[in-house]
Amino acid sequence: MNEVDGMNDSLVTVDDVEAAHERIADVVHRTPLDTSRTFANMSGAASVGLKLENVQRTGSFKIRGAYNRMAQLSAEEREAGVIASSAGNHAQGVALAGQLLDIETTIVVPEVTPAAKIEATRGYGAEVVVEGEIYERSYEYALERAAETGETFVHPFDDEAIIAGQGTIGLELLEQYPDLDTVLVAIGGGGLISGIGTVLKAHDPDIRVIGIQPEGAAHAKPSLEGDEIHELEGVDTVAEGIADTRMLTKTFTVASEVVDDAVSVSDTEIATGVTLLAERAKTVAESAGAAPLAAALSDDLDLEGDHVGVVISGGNVNLTEHAELTRTGLHDLERYVDARLAVSGWPTTVGDVVDAVESQGAELDVLERARRGADDHPNRTPVTVGLEGSGPEHLTDVLEALDDLESVAVVEHSLE
Repeated sequence: MNEVDGMNDSLVTVDDVEAAHERIADVVHRTPLDTSRTFANMSGAASVGLKLENVQRTGSFKIRGAYNRMAQLSAEEREAGVIASSAGNHAQGVALAGQLLDIETTIVVPEVTPAAKIEATRGYGAEVVVEGEIYERSYEYALERAAETGETFVHPFDDEAIIAGQGTIGLELLEQYPDLDTVLVAIGGGGLISGIGTVLKAHDPDIRVIGIQPEGAAHAKPSLEGDEIHELEGVDTVAEGIADTRMLTKTFTVASEVVDDAVSVSDTEIATGVTLLAERAKTVAESAGAAPLAAALSDDLDLEGDHVGVVISGGNVNLTEHAELTRTGLHDLERYVDARLAVSGWPTTVGDVVDAVESQGAELDVLERARRGADDHPNRTPVTVGLEGSGPEHLTDVLEALDDLESVAVVEHSLE
């Protein structure tokens, strides 16, 4: 690789990443790169390659950095153990690394952490301590305990070894996708994009490295443009995996060198990305993992003629949440409609509703009796339905078929 001027003096270098690659090679998966003609056509790109870190061990890229950091601990540090704070993917990465390296690990999580994530972390052999109503308190507690016990605190992103470990994705991208022009990477705290960007910019300074954030946690662009860390007062996004309020010193330093731009996407766009990944790429992604695809399909990026790498950073999402996200995505694509019906002869007329929907080639996702409101006809039963179709015209035909039934009237619907 050709070094960019000044890169040898950087906080993290390609040599660091290559050393990390050798260190973790027998532990992590070399995740696949799945090219998508569909997404290329939708984005205007020459090609789109999905780097599928959602099929990595533990379901995300985090094992790369965690193992690289923990494998370099001294014998004394290993004996003292490791502590980390996380409500998600970092927890599982640290826990698995500890299991593989025979290091006792403790993960501090906030009270709002779902039980399933706690059990998954314990499943890798870690002790889980629930402390604090919010993540910041868990983080503070972990640091306080580390100072008292001598345990090594493993930061989720602001650490040179963590950044270098995540950067191994960049090495794989260059091997799998040598024509790469632009890469889209989610930014939370900035460790992932800092590592990947270090590799790609050293290989070819003309490769565009673009960070993607949710609108409700968009701290990176003002930080990069203002040349100082910008901290948000709070975050509000469905993409909890990248719901950070800021980068920290190390990630900001590296990102300032290697990131060309940052763009933000709405939660609805993210949900649509989750939906299209499931439908077109047959892959399950969490909200944070789908954010880069959402950006690729938005109007905010010019990808015309580019070979675009899209890093799908994780797939740890429970089925209920995934179903809700895909339903939101189908709404955004105008392929789903909620409707309120006034039905006579309930419940014997349910069969008529089902037959009418099926005759139009649509899917009946929801059918349930609704709470009666002041505007509902006193001699009709209010019913809500959720319908999936191929587009707004198709769904309009389905609603008209329902409205033509003697026993059914369509009172209102979400296509209006």
